[in-house]
Amino acid sequence: MAEGTAVNVGPIILLGPPGAGKGTQAKRIAERYGIPQISTGDILRSNVQRGSELGLQAKAIMARGELVPDDLVCNMVAARLREADCVPGFILDGFPRTAAQAGWLDAFLEHEFFDNLHADKCLPIVIRIDVDYNRLLQRLTGRRTCLANGHIYNVYSQPPRVADVCDVDGSQLVTRNDDREEVIRERLKAYDLQTRPVAEYYQQKGRLVSVNGDLPVEQVTGQMYWVIEHHGAVEGMSPFYGG
Repeated sequence: MAEGTAVNVGPIILLGPPGAGKGTQAKRIAERYGIPQISTGDILRSNVQRGSELGLQAKAIMARGELVPDDLVCNMVAARLREADCVPGFILDGFPRTAAQAGWLDAFLEHEFFDNLHADKCLPIVIRIDVDYNRLLQRLTGRRTCLANGHIYNVYSQPPRVADVCDVDGSQLVTRNDDREEVIRERLKAYDLQTRPVAEYYQQKGRLVSVNGDLPVEQVTGQMYWVIEHHGAVEGMSPFYGG
């Protein structure tokens, strides 16, 4: 299949902890199938910048230091999914974050997305990238960032030629605050608590497929392409875990 060729792959949801490689895989999927990658963070920023009615509401809420409520986030997502580029399908990154949002998304897609063009399509295929906890810690805590231009290394998997020195410009490499082990552990704990109900929601519906994120990036990509292109055949099972 030629990259950038739009085909009706339908909705795709990616789940996985920080460091699992969701961003890399989402970009590859979007390029291969010619579908948009949709991030709730991007949607929120776009609405605020454009001064849309939803954006103005969100801006006022954030100015008070409060979280943007589910109904407002869902309305923004609905508006984005109604745009023409989503017709062949789309990748949702960072949504749904709760089981309630997952239920809302199913209802929205059943009522609005699956018109005659999508009569033969299934509800979203949900791909979870599973990565060993200790490997995640290595990926995240091993990260070092160049002070001058932001080049990124990993002391375990992609070290610089000289310790703590950028190969490109010779500047110092530092550990960002977000990459400290105590911060990472809290992030992983929060992710697990927040998203486990989402995974359980889709598992109960037989739509959660796990791929092995410990493999090299290209192999993880290959697993994902297989799942997407055999969507109807893999619901309720995982060819990569035997589940």
